[in-house]
Amino acid sequence: MRNKGIGIFDSGVGGLTVLKEIRKLLPEEDIFYLGDTARVPYGNRSRDTIVNYSIQNTGFLIKQGIKLLVVACNTSSSVALETLRRTFTGLPIIGVIEPGSEQAVHMTTNMRIGVIGTRATITSDSYRTAINLLDNGVKVFQQACPLFVPIVEEGMHRTALAGDVAEYYLAPLKRHGIDTIILGCTHYPALSPIIKTVMGSRVTLINSGQAVAIKTYEYLSGHDLLKDGVQGPDARGRSPVRGHMRFFVTDDPPQFKKIGRLLLSREIDSNVRKVVLEDHE
Repeated sequence: MRNKGIGIFDSGVGGLTVLKEIRKLLPEEDIFYLGDTARVPYGNRSRDTIVNYSIQNTGFLIKQGIKLLVVACNTSSSVALETLRRTFTGLPIIGVIEPGSEQAVHMTTNMRIGVIGTRATITSDSYRTAINLLDNGVKVFQQACPLFVPIVEEGMHRTALAGDVAEYYLAPLKRHGIDTIILGCTHYPALSPIIKTVMGSRVTLINSGQAVAIKTYEYLSGHDLLKDGVQGPDARGRSPVRGHMRFFVTDDPPQFKKIGRLLLSREIDSNVRKVVLEDHE
């Protein structure tokens, strides 16, 4: 079991920001990444559709041989996480909502936190619920930003258009005087420079990828599931053995590699395999 891999899925390329942090912390672990690029974005889909897609994604990754699943998609974490845990009993599953919420509550000083995400994530109220369970004195202000995902997927996150869209979406949050903002979608870190410019230097941006990586390490080490020979964070970069990474997408591998290079700050040097999820049910 220790030598099985870590599975990660997202609706597209955004989950690579989570993979990047897990890779930094646990470079010796094998990772299987699935980007459901044929059906991105999830944020505008119905609840039943998101749950169905998430079950298909999980089933596919289980067949690759995984010991833990990271649901890197905020929409799936908001809508489908509990269904996945009930459906795939025995498989540890980590979402992105709780780690990001914990970090935001720790960082805020004026108790006013903003959350941006897809329509489904915002409608689910998952971040507000998680934050208020941690501290019910925190005021949470949420804003759906449905165009952010396609802007990143199309490689337009450094354009003037992206800046104009960010100004439009973020204006309500600026009026509420938040000091911390959760990037409630794994695609959004690519827009961090623009969001920071719009919101101002005093607003802290929370990218939950690092918090998710820490949760992953803590679970694996606490349950004796670290890969044989892995010592954890203190061993970063010291092992001559690097875990392998396998990438799967449901559409357009070249585009995935192109955007992936921007998010990972490096080339994806392994093959990206196109799969049909229904074939693996």
